[in-house]
Amino acid sequence: MDPCVITCALSGVAANRDQCPGIPYTPEDYAAEASRAFDAGASVVHIHARYPDGRPSFRIQEYCAITRAILDAAPDLIVNYSTGAVGIPIEQRVHHIAALRPELGALNMGSMNYAKYSSKRKAFVFDFVFSNPFSDIIYFVEQMRSMKVKPECECFDTGHIRSVMPLLEMGLLEPPTQFSLILGVLGGAPPETRTLGHMASLLPDRSTWEVIAISREQWRLVAAATALGGNVRVGLEDNFYLPSGDMASSNGDLIAAAARIVELAGRRVASPAEARALLSLPDPPDRNCLYAWGTEVAT
Repeated sequence: MDPCVITCALSGVAANRDQCPGIPYTPEDYAAEASRAFDAGASVVHIHARYPDGRPSFRIQEYCAITRAILDAAPDLIVNYSTGAVGIPIEQRVHHIAALRPELGALNMGSMNYAKYSSKRKAFVFDFVFSNPFSDIIYFVEQMRSMKVKPECECFDTGHIRSVMPLLEMGLLEPPTQFSLILGVLGGAPPETRTLGHMASLLPDRSTWEVIAISREQWRLVAAATALGGNVRVGLEDNFYLPSGDMASSNGDLIAAAARIVELAGRRVASPAEARALLSLPDPPDRNCLYAWGTEVAT
């Protein structure tokens, strides 16, 4: 029974508690959600920071306070920071990684239309261009390499997978490379199992990968990724709903459902120590920068 790494995407930045009451806002909320996710089988948490009123934050202060609270509640968790943002200076998209040095940092591998469409309204809920030119990608990689943070290559389509190849040739990325295959964002790959299988087949040798499936198609794709030997990510950033169609009350509910699928596929849920070994991460992790960073936090 080979282990499967389960990542929990705790909050995202787009949704709010009017849409899903379980979304964390404060460091204490994040800690409680991370603890529930860990107890249910998560070994990695993906963090987008927020101010305590729920607004997205890109400041180091919020990332620091949230991460410390999470690790106080669940010290073994692997920490993964987002760098995804629109309209934010490039330095602010990565400065929290440079300052706090999580184990993993998201590396978006290409530009794309990024939209959500409502069939009921016959209108777009939001519509923007997510810009990630190679010059920005290289800047992010160099920042992560200098801080010994492993990039997590987020690929929203097949072309993004190919974009990793020059970075490998340049020596900016090294195998085993970690990929996140993201399906279900309008403008990117559709949330279909055959699409996931094709994307997985394009990955270079000595790669590890997980699926990130947006909205209620998540569960079929979690099952497919588990069967294909991949890892999985679920959480309130990506989907609010359980396989039954009921809204999850917490991230822990979603992780428990993913763990059940993993077990039904004949695999077992990886522990944090196993996840670090599978993802080629140091064990124990170096938390010195996180706890040495200045004491000023947002209130």
